[in-house]
Amino acid sequence: MTRMLIGRRAALATALALPAPAALRAQEAWPARTVRIIVPYAPGGGTDVSTRAVAEGLTAQFGRSFVVENRPGANGIVGTEAVARSAPDGYTLGAQTSTHVMARHMGPLPYDPVTDFTPLALTARYPLVLMASMRAPFRDVAGLLAAARAQPGGIPQGTSDAQSSFTAALFAARAGVQLNEVPYRGSGAYLADLTGGHLPVAWGSPATAAALVQSGQIRLIAVTSPERSPFMPEVPTLREAGVPGADFIGWFTLFGPANLPEDVATRLNAAINDFIGTPAAQARWRTLGNETVRLTVPQLRQLFRDDDARWEQAAREGLIRRQG
Repeated sequence: MTRMLIGRRAALATALALPAPAALRAQEAWPARTVRIIVPYAPGGGTDVSTRAVAEGLTAQFGRSFVVENRPGANGIVGTEAVARSAPDGYTLGAQTSTHVMARHMGPLPYDPVTDFTPLALTARYPLVLMASMRAPFRDVAGLLAAARAQPGGIPQGTSDAQSSFTAALFAARAGVQLNEVPYRGSGAYLADLTGGHLPVAWGSPATAAALVQSGQIRLIAVTSPERSPFMPEVPTLREAGVPGADFIGWFTLFGPANLPEDVATRLNAAINDFIGTPAAQARWRTLGNETVRLTVPQLRQLFRDDDARWEQAAREGLIRRQG
């Protein structure tokens, strides 16, 4: 009996001396394996393009693969929910646009866009542009407003997502005109109507408009930033065009689930901020009409909270279309 007891104690001591699998994983230096970044939209859009560029930069910096996984659905909710429900270990991250926080005010969400995530870095920011068909009977914002006042509700303006829908509503409200919003399922559809002369104006990102502007198929008549964009210095702001209070700046961000280890969040913030400051990234961003701003994790948390308050006010004004 004594020998059996000693044997059991020895076995127990040996077992306790060996790290458990969870402890082994905790001791691994992050990143020890591939990191996936979920983009909750289809490939080819602004979020996807910018995130893939950042993923390449992070792969080079950390020596581990950062791979983009497109998981579209429900206006970005499906993929973002997957990030919220993932383990807070730094191996599942997500990408989103400025509509991330706005979505709370568009309908019920299966997550809280502020408290269920760990913000990591702002990868880019950008204005929207007001695009006009070359066949439109006006060449600038003044002409558009004159036409809208002559035909209340008769001038259609195309949108393709939540931020362009909000900007269209904000523009009409601040200009004091009635326009007919026509929501499209994607920018490709409204661009076809713009170039074909079936739609006079539409709202979208500079990256969406760039190729058609260069080929002379559409014109830009306003930009939503408070000041002229350095990438489109010839395009007036809405303020200059006589519509103050209609500014809008969108952004792309990376985040992880809530409770991401602070050291992982800090390392990712520094690495992303380093990457977006490189000449290669700056050149890539210029082609997309993107600007960069380096924010710390606490500053980005504050941005989320500030946006939440802004969208709450916009919803009270009826500027955000409810869905579902």
